[in-house]
Amino acid sequence: MKPRNYINRELSWLEFNERVLDEARDRAIPLLERIKFLAITASNLDEFFMVRVGGLQQLVRQGSRKMDPAGMSPEEQLEAVSRRTRRMVEGQYSCYLDDIEPALAQGGVMRRRPGELSDRQMKAVEQVFESEVFSVLTPMAVGGDREFPLLTDRMLTLCVRLDPGVGEGDARYAVIPFGRALQRHVTLPAVGRYEYILLEDVCTLFIQRFFPGEHVLEVVPFRINRNADLSVREDLAFDLLEEMEEILDQRKQSPCVRLEISQQASLGVLEFLQRSLDVSSRDVYAVAGPPDLAAYMRLTELQGFEELKYEPWPAHPSPDVDLKFSLFDILSRRDILLYHPFDSFDPVVRLVEESADDPDVLAIKQILYRTSRRSPIVAALARAAERGKHVTALVELKARFDEARNIEWARELEQAGVQVIYGVKGLKTHAKVCIVIRREPHGVQRYVHFGTGNYNEITARQYTDASFMTTHEELVSDATSFFNTITGYSQPQKFRKIEMAPLGLRERLIELIEVETERKRQGRRARIMAKMNSLVDPALIEALYAASSAGVKIRLNVRGICCLRPGVPGLSENISVVSIVDRYLEHSRLFYFYNGGDELVFISSADWMPRNLDRRVELLVPIEDPACKARLVDIMETCFKDTVKGRHLMSDGSYQLPRHKGGRAVRCQESLFRKVRKIARQAEQHRQTTFEPYRPGGEGI
Repeated sequence: MKPRNYINRELSWLEFNERVLDEARDRAIPLLERIKFLAITASNLDEFFMVRVGGLQQLVRQGSRKMDPAGMSPEEQLEAVSRRTRRMVEGQYSCYLDDIEPALAQGGVMRRRPGELSDRQMKAVEQVFESEVFSVLTPMAVGGDREFPLLTDRMLTLCVRLDPGVGEGDARYAVIPFGRALQRHVTLPAVGRYEYILLEDVCTLFIQRFFPGEHVLEVVPFRINRNADLSVREDLAFDLLEEMEEILDQRKQSPCVRLEISQQASLGVLEFLQRSLDVSSRDVYAVAGPPDLAAYMRLTELQGFEELKYEPWPAHPSPDVDLKFSLFDILSRRDILLYHPFDSFDPVVRLVEESADDPDVLAIKQILYRTSRRSPIVAALARAAERGKHVTALVELKARFDEARNIEWARELEQAGVQVIYGVKGLKTHAKVCIVIRREPHGVQRYVHFGTGNYNEITARQYTDASFMTTHEELVSDATSFFNTITGYSQPQKFRKIEMAPLGLRERLIELIEVETERKRQGRRARIMAKMNSLVDPALIEALYAASSAGVKIRLNVRGICCLRPGVPGLSENISVVSIVDRYLEHSRLFYFYNGGDELVFISSADWMPRNLDRRVELLVPIEDPACKARLVDIMETCFKDTVKGRHLMSDGSYQLPRHKGGRAVRCQESLFRKVRKIARQAEQHRQTTFEPYRPGGEGI
């Protein structure tokens, strides 16, 4: 393994976030969508600092000199990350201040500064301050002999510098944390447009109300990120639920990994906060505009500005799911493949809801990783248990940043009578599977749903993911064995069709790659296509390099991190990598191997990363139904044809948009939407004239 053959993981992730920022810069995209992309880049950076940078800082404190596959030590990675992130932050604020904010004002969404308010607006702001802000917020004196308060991660806070008075020595300070109760964007009275003022500007306007009789010298907004890279010592944990709650408490007081502060802050304020928060200069990010651009996501929810948003792309009902029939009747006749969000997620929800209400259903077994706040699936599982069905839910408490929510509804499920299992010791359960056991005239029948995404009907409208529902005997048998393996003490079984991590998934993937490699060496045709979120695993990268050297044509669609260098002569000249960043988050994991013409197609919950293959419970599921398989191949092919949003990875780690000369521009997400819409319309016309089920033909989808 040669370091020059690998791209550093952290720098690759930052390049992904830059591609998201490119969408915010794209003036062909509607304005409120551009600010959504900008907010996403800010939110992404928060999590990057909390997890990845926090982890690197821990390694440096421990004195680690261990090199990553690209040959960089933790200290070298922190230095490189700091340099790259500063350029990105400058780009974020240049995009916002010089482009998006002026354009929004022209489009009818305007931010007002304190000196720009009309008399009417000033009265409205004063009323809001007196009735809400002043009552809710609490200033706290800090410095001197006063202990600095425990500030909440990512919460905007004001640092106030007060005049110490004649002969009183150093300046005095106070902080005002904003909390979660108040809106950052305060709506102003306006006619025919939306105008707002930021909460920090409101507080600055009336800062003397907090400090009567004092001379306020400076008011500076800032916020911090705390290290969230804390893990449960499961070998010592007697009660995993209680241990996770302790981890959540520890995060509230973990070290500060970044201080984001207005660049208008004086040196005195900056030095005071650095001392108080124990932050090095490398971890200070002075920004040219309002801190916390992630808060601007709220503006994307404004009503009445539809011309500043994308044209709606509603999800369409699957032609395979006729509402006149039960899903059990439909699945007894055919497998169903759904590709969200183009296909509606409703059949997945409906499977669980029908199972909860059907008197012939005996049991439901399901893995829950992330769900929505008012999840209809969680409600259906509780209802099923209350109706006497045997319901087992494996709830992954270690789903980062969703731990508190998962703990809450796991307890609700337990109270309803659901048998709740809190993950697998030492591993994070990331597989997506639901098994329904039903009594039928011919005996007990099992129905299974496998997915690449979570059981979350909200994100299913925002992420591209595949769902596969089947009664295929070998697959449902494997699913049952898999579930029993991870919930009980049974020894891992030899599955007939599926593979699971951490037991054999990497080995199976390497085997599939090596089969293509050997076929090519024998002079036969060989081809690999893979779609995933991240490619990091050195063993799989080395296998792909070997396949490329043998002449295997490999096309990879990797949305985010890619540590493989494509296009290197003698190493990877037969590998191309494309990343697609568009209105939906590319999230599905799809894999294709030519296999001598007997094509193999898989869906998976796992990215090709060590964490997925070694430290998580994941699934790789073969899709053998000809129509379902053909559709997945078409989806992958469509992604590789993208000439609008498909950025190609260069061997130096940079990305370039394709240059199409006079040909038809292809935007894969739009192409997939239009195909699904066309077939949905044909299916509806078909149902109006016949009771026979509709099966699309010749549509390539």
